[in-house]
Amino acid sequence: MDSVFSSLGQSDLKSDQKVSLSIFTASFVFLFVALIGAGQKAPLVFFLLTFGVGAVSGCMFIWQTYGKALPGIKNDHIATMSHTAKGSVAWFLAVTMTLFYVCLYWFPQYLKNLISMMDPFSHLMRGKAADQWFLYGSFYTVFVLVFGFRAILKYKHSKYQIYRTLSVMFFQLIFAYIVPAMLIRLNQPEYYFTYFWPLSYNSLFPGNFETLRASGNLGMFVFFWGAIMTFIATPILTYFYGKRWYCSWVCGCGGLAETLGDPFRQNSDKSLKAWKIERVVINTVIILVTLTTILLWVDSINSGTMLGSISQGFKKWYGFFIGAAFSGVVGVGFYPLMGSRVWCRFGCPMAGLLGMLQKFYSRFRITTNGGQCISCGNCSKYCEMGIDVRWYAQRGQDIVRSSCVGCGVCSSVCPRGVLSLENGPKGSAVHEEKSLVDQLKAN
Repeated sequence: MDSVFSSLGQSDLKSDQKVSLSIFTASFVFLFVALIGAGQKAPLVFFLLTFGVGAVSGCMFIWQTYGKALPGIKNDHIATMSHTAKGSVAWFLAVTMTLFYVCLYWFPQYLKNLISMMDPFSHLMRGKAADQWFLYGSFYTVFVLVFGFRAILKYKHSKYQIYRTLSVMFFQLIFAYIVPAMLIRLNQPEYYFTYFWPLSYNSLFPGNFETLRASGNLGMFVFFWGAIMTFIATPILTYFYGKRWYCSWVCGCGGLAETLGDPFRQNSDKSLKAWKIERVVINTVIILVTLTTILLWVDSINSGTMLGSISQGFKKWYGFFIGAAFSGVVGVGFYPLMGSRVWCRFGCPMAGLLGMLQKFYSRFRITTNGGQCISCGNCSKYCEMGIDVRWYAQRGQDIVRSSCVGCGVCSSVCPRGVLSLENGPKGSAVHEEKSLVDQLKAN
């Protein structure tokens, strides 16, 4: 067993940590046993052995690791552990998570035993048998809660990180898990109140509007809630707080990235080439989802036109490549290799839209005190969005970037207090970004 811990870069673990980690690993063994058939034969038993044992032992290990540790920056072994430094364990995790997402979206029959394992809990929550999305939502929520506990203890020296993590845990548990389940139990359309257009790309589609209208007053409230949050609340909140109000405090995608994905945040690509790809791809996705929504509404108003097949084609293409393959398979499966915000950085249309508002319109910025910077590079290393924060800090320039999600980790890991998240008057964000591009090209 010691050789296993050594291969993970964890040879210095204490005995109680090794026990907790071994029990946590055993919960995944039980998960595999449930997958090959036992989950269907004894669903409640294996639900407790997987979700129950895994959550409890995971929290035990986290407490033993961070609970009594001194507050402050934790860089221990981050560049040497196989699972955090793109080693063999990271590749194993990436392949495993990618295969899970492929099965989840397109081959759920291979997960039927795990789905059956969730039936007792699904009947309790929703009043019906489980499906692959309830299985996924349960996994998702447990990981956000357990690794959120880890983030709170790891960043306990920062009140901002504690409150932000509690926020994403709350919104995931209540509004993205419990409330949708209650709606199903009440025979109402399932709805996630924390996802809006264009991230929830079909929420403003005419077909969804008709479904919600047919369900009565609650359905119409849900539709207009989404429209108000998209077109009214989003510009107002982004003006005052930047995109962080959503991407780092509310969104479930961001919630998973900031909790389960936190050990991998340093793997984001900081190169100019990655930045160029990011800007092209994310703006393309925004155009595609906007075009698809417009075409579908035009077709619904003028039914029977040639636009019908075109709009449906756009809808299927977007749903497959962006809504499933990109956001799910790549967006989470590639955490261990490309960092925790692959989807948020390169593909999320909501992040792209908020980024435009933040860049040209918002009061949010990260201010720097260049005189205190010692060029340690912690800020750039841990930026999950691939921003070379140190470049700004060395020059004493405010950071106003469309990609910044305001997670504040750059400030939390700075040993000199150089960086501060602030709201202030609009600056020359466009010129600052252009100067960075010119500088990188010159080098």
